[in-house]
Amino acid sequence: MTDADTILSIIELEPNESAESCVIWLHGLGADGHDFESIVPQLNVSELNIRFIFPHAPLRQVTINAGMEMRAWYDIDPQSPLSGASDIALSVAQVSHLVERELAKGLSSEQIILAGFSQGGVIALELSLGYDRKLAGVMALSTYIHDLENLNSRLGLANAETPIFMAHGRMDPMIPIARAVSAKSALQALNYPVEWHEYPMGHQVCESEIRDISQWLHFILSKSPQA
Repeated sequence: MTDADTILSIIELEPNESAESCVIWLHGLGADGHDFESIVPQLNVSELNIRFIFPHAPLRQVTINAGMEMRAWYDIDPQSPLSGASDIALSVAQVSHLVERELAKGLSSEQIILAGFSQGGVIALELSLGYDRKLAGVMALSTYIHDLENLNSRLGLANAETPIFMAHGRMDPMIPIARAVSAKSALQALNYPVEWHEYPMGHQVCESEIRDISQWLHFILSKSPQA
């Protein structure tokens, strides 16, 4: 993989003071890095001095959307559910590059949270569960685990105790909540510390979820070690 392959365009929001932690937040299919940018003020976490990074997924053709080109972390082909594996591996490598960038800036891995919505959540989970350094936490929003049946073969040990915040809408028409529940149950069976939330919503983020995310960030980052 060349340097050009690993570099993602990003939106970066710096705190008022020196960053003491970082949240790398991945958008869903067809959106871009601006999708969750407006949520930051609503989280009320300014005192935590978090650097927020919102990457733009690459443009690629997406089979489920008639081959239209859009920002996507991987292709989705309803006739071949595992076909996105190579795209997922590339996206994991690209986001890993962003994590390494934060380490080079002086943060420790335990000051970094990976977050993602829908497709972005798939990448956040895939990267964190196999990553070789302990992270502060993972936010998996309205998402699932790709190739759940073979999850064990992709797990690392470094994040076996890393907190995972999972949230899903009970009326989600895009990713049925049962798929998220299956992922949660698999992680809990492996003793991952999962905090589960469900809301009366569709494939979106609601106000009560934002409040719960805020509380979780305060809890997780108040315990994170300093670099």
